Amino acid sequence: MKFGLMSANLMANVEGAAAGELARAAEEVGFHSIWAVEHSVVPVEYTSTYPYDDGGRLFKGASQLDHSDPLIWLAFAAAVTTKIRLATGILILPQRNPLIAAKEIASLDRLSNGRLDLGIGVGWLREEFEALGVPFEARGARTDEYLRALRVLWSETKAEYHGDFVDFAPVYCQPKPTQSSIPILVGGHSDRAARRAGELGDVFFPAERPVETLTSLHSAAKQYAEGAGRDPSTIELWTSSTGDREHLEQLIEAGVTQVMVPARPPEQLEDRYAQLIVDYDSEASL
Repeated sequence: MKFGLMSANLMANVEGAAAGELARAAEEVGFHSIWAVEHSVVPVEYTSTYPYDDGGRLFKGASQLDHSDPLIWLAFAAAVTTKIRLATGILILPQRNPLIAAKEIASLDRLSNGRLDLGIGVGWLREEFEALGVPFEARGARTDEYLRALRVLWSETKAEYHGDFVDFAPVYCQPKPTQSSIPILVGGHSDRAARRAGELGDVFFPAERPVETLTSLHSAAKQYAEGAGRDPSTIELWTSSTGDREHLEQLIEAGVTQVMVPARPPEQLEDRYAQLIVDYDSEASL
């Protein structure tokens, strides 16, 4: 099992010195990846239900936290590290123009020498979409089409795509990513997200859920992969955890291959996570 450091681009880490220190410390401790999250804006008033809390609301004060753009933050982290992978967790893909996103994402992959893992989701905050002038309805179908368009833009010299939400004649989109195929990590915890992961993704990563739910979702994703003519065994399952060892054992049994644990100040990373990584990540202990 590998470990990722979650939500690294918040609060004090929006400052360059702090961001660099955290990224270097995470790499030195042995983290496989470091993750940046996204909200372009958070409306002062919203009625949308936050799906990752029983109360349906962001935790108190979260709306006003300093919160860097994930791609820019990861580019900065890439410049001060050499091997740790760089993950968005998540990029709210339907909010972004797919051609501009293709350029930004490929540029980051090239600058980091192929270290990007692209975590995507459809978003939950209707009022954020409204502020951006992007339709909230059909965002799932929009996301699926954007993913297909990204693959075309990254792989074809003269890229062309014609769909309901993306429609462009042949274009050159350079540079191409360093990786022949940037891993697509699909966030979410619904059957629709499982289908997206199975049909279009490489990894399914629901937020921390009961182990039985994770197992069921992963099984669904693999079934959708098989139905789409893909090898279901290639769809990995990742999730988040506090790092509790009993929970980690359960996740391993469920087939989880990477867990994301909460970010901490750089000086606390070694004390909190170094031994955990050695004990559970066989590659890190070699």
